[in-house]
Amino acid sequence: MTKNLDVITIGRAGVDLYGAQVGGRLEDMGSFRKYIGGSPTNIACGAARLGLKSALITRVGDEHMGRFIREELVREGVDVRGVKTDPERLTALVILGIRDEEQFPLIFYRENCADMALCEDDIDEALIADSRSVLVTGTHLSNQRTEAAVLKALTLARQHGARTALDIDYRPNLWGVAGHGDGESRFVESAKVTAKLQSTLHLFDLIVGTEEEFHIAGGSTDTLDALRAVRAVTDAVLICKRGAKGAVALTGTIPDSLDKGETGPGFPIEVFNVLGAGDGFFSGLLKGWLDREAWPRALEYANACGAFAVSRHGCTPAYPSLAELEFFLKRGVIRPDLRNDAGLEQIHWSTNRKGDWPVMRVFAFDHRMQLESLAGFTPDKAGAFKQLCLRAALQVQDGRQGYGILCDDRLGRRALHAAAGTGLWVGRPCEWPGSRPLQLEPALGPDCGGLEVWARDNVVKVLCFCHPDDDDATRSAQEATVQRLFAAARRNDLEFLLEIIPSKVGPVDELTTATLIRRFYDIGIRPDWWKLEPMATPEAWRNAVAAIEENDRHTRGIVVLGLDAPETALAASFRVAASFPLVKGFAVGRTIFAEVARRWFAGEIEDAAAVAEMAARFARLCDVWDGSRARAQEEAA
Repeated sequence: MTKNLDVITIGRAGVDLYGAQVGGRLEDMGSFRKYIGGSPTNIACGAARLGLKSALITRVGDEHMGRFIREELVREGVDVRGVKTDPERLTALVILGIRDEEQFPLIFYRENCADMALCEDDIDEALIADSRSVLVTGTHLSNQRTEAAVLKALTLARQHGARTALDIDYRPNLWGVAGHGDGESRFVESAKVTAKLQSTLHLFDLIVGTEEEFHIAGGSTDTLDALRAVRAVTDAVLICKRGAKGAVALTGTIPDSLDKGETGPGFPIEVFNVLGAGDGFFSGLLKGWLDREAWPRALEYANACGAFAVSRHGCTPAYPSLAELEFFLKRGVIRPDLRNDAGLEQIHWSTNRKGDWPVMRVFAFDHRMQLESLAGFTPDKAGAFKQLCLRAALQVQDGRQGYGILCDDRLGRRALHAAAGTGLWVGRPCEWPGSRPLQLEPALGPDCGGLEVWARDNVVKVLCFCHPDDDDATRSAQEATVQRLFAAARRNDLEFLLEIIPSKVGPVDELTTATLIRRFYDIGIRPDWWKLEPMATPEAWRNAVAAIEENDRHTRGIVVLGLDAPETALAASFRVAASFPLVKGFAVGRTIFAEVARRWFAGEIEDAAAVAEMAARFARLCDVWDGSRARAQEEAA
C-alpha cells in the first residue's frame, strides 16, 4: 500500500526564545530570537527540509505561541493533522542562550504544558497507518498519560508495517531528577528512568543517543556495558553519537571498541552552538535510513546536518535543505565556521525561505513624493488614502494567494500594519523618494538598524536610479548604500527586493538592465526579488533573465513595474514579459491610484467610490497578467 508520509514524530513542541547575544550569561541577555523547538518538532522540520514528507503529533496551546508553532510547521512543509489544540494549557516555552561552545544556559517552562497533555485519544490510527515510520522521543515516556499515547502509536505502527525509532533525548529535569535551573544538564543517574526506558526499547527498530543517553538507557556509565545492556533487550540498530568523534552504527553484537562500529565521514567545523545538533543529526539520519542507504552514507548525511546545526544560531533555522546538503557534500568545507561561508549561507537562505509565490499581482502604493505634491495633501489624509488602497487590494485578493502590496511606513503605517496576517505579500520601501545618489529613509538609521523593528514578513524594497554609464563617484556611493541595506536585511532575516530604473538616467538598449544586474551580483548583492521596468523586446528580457539565472538559480523572481503607464501600454509590456517564467507578475501603482488620488484629495470622490474604482483597475491588470501568462504557456506547449 502506498503511504503518503515518510515519518511521523511524536512529543515535545514549544517555542525557543534564543538569546541573541553570544558569550554572556542568560541573566545578561538583552534580546531574543523566537524559533519553534522541541526535539520531535525540530526533527520533523529538518526531515521536511531534506525532502521527506513528515508529520508531527503533539499539542499546542490555544494562544499566540500555539498558533505560531502551527503556522511555522506549515511553512516548513510539515503535516499538522496530528497537532491538537489544547484549550486549557499553555504552549511550552524554553529560554536559552549560548555562553560558549560547551555551555548553553537553558530554562524549560513546561509546568502542565500543552504537549505533556498528549493522550491516547490524540493518536489517530489513520494517520499512523499513512506513514512509513514513527519516531518518538524519550521525554514522553516520563509521564503516564503521554507514555500511553506513545505506546498506542508504536503498537499501531507495528500493526501497519511502519518502522519505529527512538531518540533517547534525555533531559534529567524533564524526568524530575534535576532542578529547574539545570536545564542544560545532560546526565543524572536514575534507576527509575533506566527501568522505564528498558521496558520500551524492544519496540524500536532504530535507537539513537549520545554516550550519556545510552548510559541512562543501559544503566551504566561505562559506554560499552550500557550498550550491551540495551542490546540485551532489543535487536534495534543502535546509533551512538560521540561528539567530535562522529557516530557509529551498531547492527549486531556490541564490539569491544566503538571504533569497530560502522561510521560515516565527519566534518572539521567550528563548534558554535551545540543546542539542536542532535535533532539535526537525526533528520539527516532519517533521510539515509528511509532511503535504505548503507549506514556509512546515512551517517554522512547525519554528521553533515549536525555540522550545520552546531555552526549556526538556533535549532530548526540551522538545518539544511536538500539542495544545501548536496552542495555541501559535493564541495566540502571551505571554512570551519559554516555560518560565515558566504556561498553556503546564500544557498541556506534561498532554499529555506518560507512561502511560495509563483504569481505576483502587487498593488504598489508606497509612493510618498507623488502624494505630497497633490493639492489638499496632509500626512493624515495620505494615511487615510492608503488605507483605502489596502481595502481595494483586499477586495481583489478575496482570500486568494498570489496578491500583494507595496506600502510605506512614513505615510502608510496604519495600512501597513493592517495588512499583517491577511495573506498579502507585503513589500516596504527604504529609499528616500527621488534620491540620486541613493539615500535611505532617515528612520532606518545610519546603520539600517531600524530594520530590527520590522515585521518579519515585510520585504525590504529599495529603488535605485542607476545606469552602466554612471560616473565612479555616483556608482560607488549608490552601491555602498545598497550593500549596507542588503547586509542589514539579511541580518534581520528579511527578504530583499531591488528595483532598478536605468531609463530615467540615460539611454537604454537590450543590454542595459542585464549589465546592471550583473554588476550588483558582482558586489555581493543577492536579491530575493528583482523589480524591473518594462522592456520592449524579448531580447532585452532574455538578457536580464540570463544575468539573474547565471548568478542565482534560487531567486524568487522578477516583478514588472508600471511607471504610471496607461493600462493599454502595460498590457503590451505584460505580453512580452509573461513569456519568461522567471517573471512572476507585476507591481504597479500610479496606473491604479493616480487619478483616483487626485480626485479624492480634492474632495471630488467619496471613500467607497475610490475603493471601488481602484479595485476595478487592479482587477483588470490582474486579468491582463493572468491572460498574458496563460497565452505564453499555451504557445510554449
